[in-house]
Amino acid sequence: MIKQNGGGICWHEVGTGKTMIMCVAAYEMKRLGLAQKPMIIGLKANVHEIADTFRKAYPSAKILYPGKEDFTSAKRHEVFAKIKNNNWDCIILTHEQFGKIPQSEETMIEIFTEELRDVERNLVVLEQSTMRSRSRRMQQGLEKRKQNLAAKLQELRMKIENRKDDAVDFHSMGIDHIFVDECHIFKNLMFQTRHSRVAGIGNTQGSQRAMNLLFAIRDIQLRTGRSLGATFLSGTVVVNALTELYVMFKYLRPQELQRQQISCFDAWAAIFTQKSADYELNVTGKVKRKERFRTYIKVPELAMFLREITDYRTADMINLDVPEKNVRFLSHAPTIQQEEMIGRLMAFAGNGVWADLGLGTPEPDNLDKAKMLIATNVARKMSLDMRLLGDKFTDDDNNKASICARTVYDYYVRSSANKGTQFIFSDLSTYKPNEWNIYSDIKQKLVRLGIPENEIQFIQCATTESARKRLFDDMNAGRVRVLFGSTTMLGTGVNAQQRAVAVHHLEVPWRPADLEQRNGRAVRKGNTVKMWGGNVVDIVIYGTEKTLDAYKFNLLRNKQMFINQINDGTIGARRIDEGGMDENSGMNFAEFVAILSGNTDLLNKAKLDSRIMQLEKEQALFKKESIRAERRIADNREAIAEAKRTEAKFKKDLEYMASYSGTQEIRLLNLQQATAEQTGRELHRIAKTYRSGAYGTVGTYAGLNLLVRSVYDVTGSFERNTFFVEGLSGLKYRCGMTGALPLGFVESAKYPQETLKKLPAHIQRQQDLVKQLEKEIPVLQDIACRQWSKADELARLKCECKELQHRIDESLKEAERINSVPDTIPARCEDTPKAA
Repeated sequence: MIKQNGGGICWHEVGTGKTMIMCVAAYEMKRLGLAQKPMIIGLKANVHEIADTFRKAYPSAKILYPGKEDFTSAKRHEVFAKIKNNNWDCIILTHEQFGKIPQSEETMIEIFTEELRDVERNLVVLEQSTMRSRSRRMQQGLEKRKQNLAAKLQELRMKIENRKDDAVDFHSMGIDHIFVDECHIFKNLMFQTRHSRVAGIGNTQGSQRAMNLLFAIRDIQLRTGRSLGATFLSGTVVVNALTELYVMFKYLRPQELQRQQISCFDAWAAIFTQKSADYELNVTGKVKRKERFRTYIKVPELAMFLREITDYRTADMINLDVPEKNVRFLSHAPTIQQEEMIGRLMAFAGNGVWADLGLGTPEPDNLDKAKMLIATNVARKMSLDMRLLGDKFTDDDNNKASICARTVYDYYVRSSANKGTQFIFSDLSTYKPNEWNIYSDIKQKLVRLGIPENEIQFIQCATTESARKRLFDDMNAGRVRVLFGSTTMLGTGVNAQQRAVAVHHLEVPWRPADLEQRNGRAVRKGNTVKMWGGNVVDIVIYGTEKTLDAYKFNLLRNKQMFINQINDGTIGARRIDEGGMDENSGMNFAEFVAILSGNTDLLNKAKLDSRIMQLEKEQALFKKESIRAERRIADNREAIAEAKRTEAKFKKDLEYMASYSGTQEIRLLNLQQATAEQTGRELHRIAKTYRSGAYGTVGTYAGLNLLVRSVYDVTGSFERNTFFVEGLSGLKYRCGMTGALPLGFVESAKYPQETLKKLPAHIQRQQDLVKQLEKEIPVLQDIACRQWSKADELARLKCECKELQHRIDESLKEAERINSVPDTIPARCEDTPKAA
């Protein structure tokens, strides 16, 4: 794929050998002349392994791999000069080192000019918009963006004017292909949009790291005149939302986007996404409308657009020798303190009164604008450990920390003979010295249970590359048995899987990619658990009932399912919904209260509604297919009748020619007696001089008229003249495929004869067409007459949903009746003073 397309996306599951693919592809592109100076950029934690793999694969290759000390400000320019002035087989840099390469001002000007045009187009659209209440806010933001871009362009032009001749930048280095390892890190690319207040589109301002990569890739594309120019590699190309695909297309397929007239994000969103609205209460009790991109339409077309440049591989596809995943969701009842906080959270979600939470902390400044986000974050902390909400809360033997400690110890004991190791992930409460955190708390519990303290380590304590390497070596050797870390520090660039038996997730991450990266630390090639542990790694996910844990897990599972289906081509739906909760906006009020209340009727009804909606969509598609089949039957019958009429006309003309006994030669109107060459020459003169869109008679052949007609293009300009023979049936038979005369004069004089020789073939084609159409009709009739197999299931689910709704209504009426009882105390229950 890389050699054929000149780049693309290698979307290979974690642990499937992307490092070797990069090294081999870079060297082979250089050897075959597809690239003159390829470059690989990777994570700081991985780049040493990349360089080592390259050297082992190609010992004689000339590679440049500068170390950290080579990229100091004093030595950096020397490295840049080496890149420019030497013929390297490959250059290997970290992401950070690549970001320090100066980019071409000319390329930057071109890209910023494109962004400025997008802003100006958006301003024009807003000026024509009738949404005055919203347009003013958008217009101010876009005008400020326009000013910033104009100032940036002016600054770049001044730099070009003052530039020295010996300046070294990316353009002058001659790099013509970039392999980007862990490309999802560069997903925050700047783009312009009018939907700045819509949730689910990410950071439109982007990051400087992503912009530097865009400058470099666009520079390569401008020099080569082709799209791509880079190869992106990752196990999680789409980290969270499918809107990230636009960023990939902007990097790699600018010409294709331009061909499809997708000039900006808003044009892409108009084709592939649909805004949906959630409603929530703000702190004043008013209903607030919140828009987000969560629904994707035309999903098969989007998937095809992606797969044109993507090589997607999972461990199953290539039969990779990795352990199987056994996912365990350990759910436990909330503690007493959590139960109390659940009630407080429900009250806060309804009225927005900060004091109702009872946390004893100052009210956040953004409470009015982000009430549900704050409520969601409090709920997440509550689910993990109440002590994250303040010192007033205490430990509990039945909270996540305690259950996790007991579970980890159980795995520790069971795998002691083989020194099995375990990973524990948490992003919500990471290790900090001299401060309470969930890592230290679980470690203390594990030590009390009997695990030696030196066998439990935190990734945050390995602050240097040598310390990290030593820690991973200790994990692989079994000297360290339990390793704590966050997704960013432990989720990538870690090869410590040789004895891993379990991965523990104290909380479910926001993004499917994070869960994949975490699990990939243990479920990867090189794990020896297949020799002594049944070739299975347990993925343990901890959840607290009546919290957001189960919801987040299902949400991530659905997102990952959609992403996988888009990649492997098995997506069946044209529309998908990603769900309505994310780390930047929380979740909507109705879902939040339903989950925390523990009312299974509400959740069951939501599931029933979702299934009914899915079945109704399937039913609509089924009916559409039936209607389409009925229309095809009618069209086929009409086409059969037309084909038979045409066949009859062909036969009439064929019979006429067979029975004609006169001289079969051309007689032109203005040249009655002539040789074949003279006739052909006159026909060519007519072909050059005739100008009319109407049929004009130029002569006869065997009693049949010879016609000519001019063809014009869409602008009205003359293109060519076409010649015909008009049959007795009235059909006009064109000369050759296009109607143009043969090049030779003698051959031109024979054009009527050669044209009419094709009559038997025309008749045969009409007969074949009739047979094909008649053959299709029984198949179409079966489609039109068949019954939908899920009609009974849909009817049953609708009845269940109706009964469930009735039960919910009755329970609400009962709750309302109980709440309406006056809170009075009978007089006989009052305390009376005791007699002295």
